[in-house]
Amino acid sequence: MPDWQIEHGIGESRAVRIKDGEIVEARVLLEGVARAGSVIQARLAKTGVPAVAIREEQEFLLPKGAPGVTEGAELPIEITRERIPGPEPWKRPLARIAQADTAPGHFEADELPFPAPTDSLGRAGWDNLIEETRSGVIRFSGGEIRVSPTPAMTLIDVDGTLPAGKLAMAGARAAARTIMRHDIGGSIGIDFPTVSGKARRQEIGEAVDAVLPPRFERTAVNGFGFLQIVRPRRRASLLELASDRASFEARALMRRVALETPGAKRIAAHPAVIAVLERRNEWIEVLERQIGGAVTLRSEPSLPIHAGYAENV
Repeated sequence: MPDWQIEHGIGESRAVRIKDGEIVEARVLLEGVARAGSVIQARLAKTGVPAVAIREEQEFLLPKGAPGVTEGAELPIEITRERIPGPEPWKRPLARIAQADTAPGHFEADELPFPAPTDSLGRAGWDNLIEETRSGVIRFSGGEIRVSPTPAMTLIDVDGTLPAGKLAMAGARAAARTIMRHDIGGSIGIDFPTVSGKARRQEIGEAVDAVLPPRFERTAVNGFGFLQIVRPRRRASLLELASDRASFEARALMRRVALETPGAKRIAAHPAVIAVLERRNEWIEVLERQIGGAVTLRSEPSLPIHAGYAENV
């Protein structure tokens, strides 16, 4: 039986691995985004290194080029990194030529019915996970970590009231759990309290190793309390997806409404969220089928962007 469970929602699919009743890993797979590991047919639009291939107006960068393929020809490509939202929208998804023996990536997961009378993800803490994603703040006994995605790397700052050594050890475990839980890949920097002594700093690094599964590389904790981790980056982390805040909140609102009592609804939300929903009429149509009633929209500027709600009509 797969360790993962997946829930196909409106605009996204939500995949989780649950251990002891808690979400320990999560992925959000956006609708319409070619998934890492998948093999698709595309047209070579530009030769050289890197090369560029196009599929349905989406460009894919081939960092190693496409040797032997002429411009305009069709070719199979394997997606190695999905499109990453955020402050650099010009960055394109990455791919490589698929070899004859390349098997399409397959994500093994039990499919959860949605909406359903029992909210399996909710019972495992999905709403708490989304709140962590919104704020970037994850608390643990005696401290907290703050996670900040940047174009260069994801930065994790450890802070709290424990003595420096204990805080760094607890923060190391919390940071490693957060990396897994929020699907953070690529370059990651963790800023610990300054701890003296090489042996003690080595223990902090080993605390990360004990929680974070392979594959990754890391540096030692330096004298300033900084450690760097590099993990494969195949998709956007949950925190990077949240950087497109209006779309993030619109999808979260769709899930909340779908799980409420059936019947016609009026959705009230921040204007930016309503604007997203007005552009995605197909989302509203799916929601109407799920709840068995018509859905109307009302823009409410006084509401915080995360505080949309539905009222019965």
